[in-house]
Amino acid sequence: MANKIKYGLKSVYYAVATIANDGTATYTTPVAIPGAVSLSLAAQGETTPFYADNIAYYTSVTNSGYEGDLEVARLPEAFLKDVLGNYQDANSVLVEDLNAEPVHFALMFQFEGDEHATRHVFYNCVATRPDTESSTKEANITPGTERVTITATSIYNSALAKDIVKAKTQESTQVEAYNTWFTSVYIPTSGA
Repeated sequence: MANKIKYGLKSVYYAVATIANDGTATYTTPVAIPGAVSLSLAAQGETTPFYADNIAYYTSVTNSGYEGDLEVARLPEAFLKDVLGNYQDANSVLVEDLNAEPVHFALMFQFEGDEHATRHVFYNCVATRPDTESSTKEANITPGTERVTITATSIYNSALAKDIVKAKTQESTQVEAYNTWFTSVYIPTSGA
């Protein structure tokens, strides 16, 4: 039976991407980002109608990927180094490099459901730096969070001869593909 609802966010991972000249990507082993709080990625693109015969004769829709925020309890140092280009100096101080180039990565995560969890991957992401903020401790300790804005676009999949943006599991997904979702970035090899 298919999910009637979705809830909860867990198992957030990133895998650094190397984008080849032909637009294809290879990925490092996924790394966990513990403490997922929320994720909201809005679809980007435009709808453009063409009018003829006094009607919307043809409408084109562009897919410009997704953009939104990932909020976590605290970004791991590995993410700050691998994705945001921070480096550690000789005194083990983490330093932000003004000229660090964006590092592309795949973002993987899981939404819970009433029947089964759905696993997702966005293939070509970049992230902004998090804000630096906190507040004073009051009578109760309220944990702060860190947020990065993620832009997800496409990579080229040579097996499919298509540009792909994301993939997600479904009820009929093969057990092997589902069970290994977070051990390596899932790359589709054929289409229906």
